[in-house]
Amino acid sequence: MLKAASICLVLLSLSACSEPPAREVVFAVGGAPAELDFWQMLAAEFEKESGIRLRVLRRPADTAQQRQSLVISLKAEMNDPDVFLMDIAWLGLFSAADWLMPLGDLDTGPFFQTVIQKVDRSKGQLLALPVYMDAGVLYYRKDLLDAYGVQAVPRTWTTLAESAQRIQTAERKANPDFYGFVWTGAQYEGLITVFMEFAGTRGGFIVAEEGIRLNVPANVRALQFMRNLIGKYEITPPNAYTSMKEEAVRMQFQRGDALYERNWPYAWPLHQSQGSAVRGKTGVCGVPGPQEGQSAATLGGFHIGISRFTDVKAEALQFVKFITSYRNQKRMVLQLGWNPARQDLYNDPDILKKAPHFKALREVFRRARPRPLVPYYSQVSAIAQQHINSVLAGNAAPQEALAAADREIKAVLSRYALKNESPSKR
Repeated sequence: MLKAASICLVLLSLSACSEPPAREVVFAVGGAPAELDFWQMLAAEFEKESGIRLRVLRRPADTAQQRQSLVISLKAEMNDPDVFLMDIAWLGLFSAADWLMPLGDLDTGPFFQTVIQKVDRSKGQLLALPVYMDAGVLYYRKDLLDAYGVQAVPRTWTTLAESAQRIQTAERKANPDFYGFVWTGAQYEGLITVFMEFAGTRGGFIVAEEGIRLNVPANVRALQFMRNLIGKYEITPPNAYTSMKEEAVRMQFQRGDALYERNWPYAWPLHQSQGSAVRGKTGVCGVPGPQEGQSAATLGGFHIGISRFTDVKAEALQFVKFITSYRNQKRMVLQLGWNPARQDLYNDPDILKKAPHFKALREVFRRARPRPLVPYYSQVSAIAQQHINSVLAGNAAPQEALAAADREIKAVLSRYALKNESPSKR
């Protein structure tokens, strides 16, 4: 009896002295090795400053794989990950599925307000915050525009094509590989972003009560123009619709083989790097429009959100505040070259000294517009990519292709509506 009592006392003592497991925030993020190392460093600092344990759940660089891993966890209503970065194109799905925890009354004043209102709020609730901003921009050869007497960067697509034709003809006497304008025409999401910009403010995805439409005059004109850049004007490479993605476009411009380039801001420091043929010769501005005043860059970027199923709500919210603070957003600029989501950083002298092109980017981001934030966007985009690309390849007429896309999109919306009317809907 004495021995048994002693054992009980020992067990009770151990139980009383043991502490509950520490609460831990799990942050899921993907990217290049340098980016993941940066997040790991921030995680360590957050732990030290807050006393909250934080674990970085490393994901692949491929955004499709990142999205799939998050969807699996959230569908299963798993506690982890608690916090994650989301591509802007995922927010419609994550919001509609009720997977995001409202962020309450966080101060959104320092951020681009058009982005907060159009992307991060849904039904009056703040569901995410932008971390990394992105939008389409136009790069141009300052030296060549000066040499050929082009007084101003083109503000319409027509004037861009005119100057590109003239300068391409002259430059090819010495460089037969030179093209007037390079852009992403391959069949992938990058094609959608440039298509919206060619169409301008009156085109793109027309969202109405009855659904989403593409077959409108502004889009027909834009698609015909895109085809003409390749086949009629011949100022865009003929392989644009088969293999021209961001890096192919960037490298052609960076070799000195193009006058204009439509790409994302990530290309700027690469164009200015040692060994670049266009170093010191490159300018950057907003994309042109079909007409004056109709320019609209396509918005991209990543946003941070908290899982509705997290078991560490207060700690996760504290981490979101930490990530979006002035100090840490500034470090993302200086160490990663990222475009911050806070407007107040675009006047920071340290940043402007390193990245003077931020003056132009601030205005681009203010006017940029997102793709449709609907849960079925990936299906709509896949349909649009196929039909737009078929026109670029010369296999369909613009209006015919867009009408076919509308029919397929309508079928997707019908299936989605039936699915969400089912008794199993949450």
